[in-house]
Amino acid sequence: MQSTHAVQNWLVRKPVARSSAGGGIVATQNKIAGEAGVKILEAGGNAVDAAVATGLALAAVEPWNSGLGGVGFMLVYLANEKKVHVVDFGPISPHKLNPSDFPMTGGFTTDLFTWPTVKDDRNVHGPNSIAVPGHVDGLATALEKFGTKRFAEVIAPAIELADQGIAMDWYLTLKVATMAKELARYPSTRDVWLPGGYPPVTPAGSAFGRLKLNGLADTLRTLQRNGPRDYYEGEVAASIVKDVAALGGIIDAHDLKNYHARIVAPLELEYRGARIAVAGGLTAGPSIARVLTALKNYEFPAGGPGSAAFVAYAHALRDAYAERLASMGEVDDSKNPGCTTHFNVIDRDGNMVALTQTLLSVFGSRVVLPTSGILMNNGIMWFDPRPESPNYFAPGKRPLTNMCPLIARRGDHGWFAIGASGGRKIMPSVLQITSFLIDHAMPLEDAFHQPRIDASGGEIVGVDPRQPADVQKALADKFAVNLTELLVYPTNFACPSAVLRDPATGEHQGIADVMSPWSGAVAQTSRL
Repeated sequence: MQSTHAVQNWLVRKPVARSSAGGGIVATQNKIAGEAGVKILEAGGNAVDAAVATGLALAAVEPWNSGLGGVGFMLVYLANEKKVHVVDFGPISPHKLNPSDFPMTGGFTTDLFTWPTVKDDRNVHGPNSIAVPGHVDGLATALEKFGTKRFAEVIAPAIELADQGIAMDWYLTLKVATMAKELARYPSTRDVWLPGGYPPVTPAGSAFGRLKLNGLADTLRTLQRNGPRDYYEGEVAASIVKDVAALGGIIDAHDLKNYHARIVAPLELEYRGARIAVAGGLTAGPSIARVLTALKNYEFPAGGPGSAAFVAYAHALRDAYAERLASMGEVDDSKNPGCTTHFNVIDRDGNMVALTQTLLSVFGSRVVLPTSGILMNNGIMWFDPRPESPNYFAPGKRPLTNMCPLIARRGDHGWFAIGASGGRKIMPSVLQITSFLIDHAMPLEDAFHQPRIDASGGEIVGVDPRQPADVQKALADKFAVNLTELLVYPTNFACPSAVLRDPATGEHQGIADVMSPWSGAVAQTSRL
């Protein structure tokens, strides 16, 4: 059994937000953004209104994970319809993309990736790594179809937060410092994130300084004034096209004008008395459905998740990833720091949202567009650079992604909404917590504090050393095992969050990732 450098010497817990009166809750990786969503709930908005406000606010307070230059998938459960819808605003490659512009160099990258290296890493960072961003149209489409508020109202909290800037606490310093070399590549990015050439730091004993994202607040105001399609056909679109072209990229007005989010049906299955809904297609949804199907007839021993359960999880996950990598052609990003974020909302009527949005890598393409202040994704990295792969580069093509939002129903009600960030580690996290809740009847708080494993491909199974000795031994007897601590940095496990309606009491609950310092679940304090 291999072990990493084990240094952690603390017990960390996150509180569950509760609303005994059935009020709304937002659970997210950034509590400030969650508070923006709760403001919309308290103003009479529903779960979708709050989700759109939260998703936009994240661009201002957690910009390295997601934002106006990103993509994502949203699941919406409507209580009055007793039905789940999927809003697909996933990545699409530019229509001028030429696969020959991404030649393999004959080697394999060893620092971040385990697939063939592309010349100049142009699929990883820089203007040619950018996929057409769907974030703004995805949120606007969800709002128009399922929300009750105007776009101008739900974007207002994001504008206020962008005007304030991000507090320069230790976590901000950490995130920037770990990516400083990458952020220094592009002048417009360096000017924002490395003031004076160094990561932003607040001196000890001083009030927190604020890092301003140049141009972002004005861009948000333009969208508030002109509407969300301005991003694709108006002033903001023109600035994006101009800046990308100046940097040598190929996204143009045709790409933006022709981007439209899709509302599609979910992939659904029955699992031990629960109805599970996930996004289908080129997400991790089909893979988690395969794992649940494999576990459906497994008899879990009583007494909570023990050694037999974790061995069963590892077997089912490894089989699903073997099939996924062979048949769907996913690139192996297990060593690449993902920057996805996930959050969930439940409102007073029991409507639920599970929303995963991302720039793909930490700080995406590392390119901040100088006019708009938008940090762009590096979605082209999702494509496999090997021509024989079904996930190979092509113009106007959707790549395979790792996002895995999930909504579970029981009886006539929504039960829980869950998802996570963390690249290929997402699906194992969502699977295990879903099983903790369904197979082992664990309370939400216990399920989130239960140590997990990571079996997301490759030969080695990552095991949290807080697992009991018998669990560690049972796994080591079957697999190559690496003891992997749950840390703030690096993120060795995915970062999940969830909201839940207690079927017995009707109480609403929410919880966010245990180790993320900024994560939190926020409950309404007032109801109309």
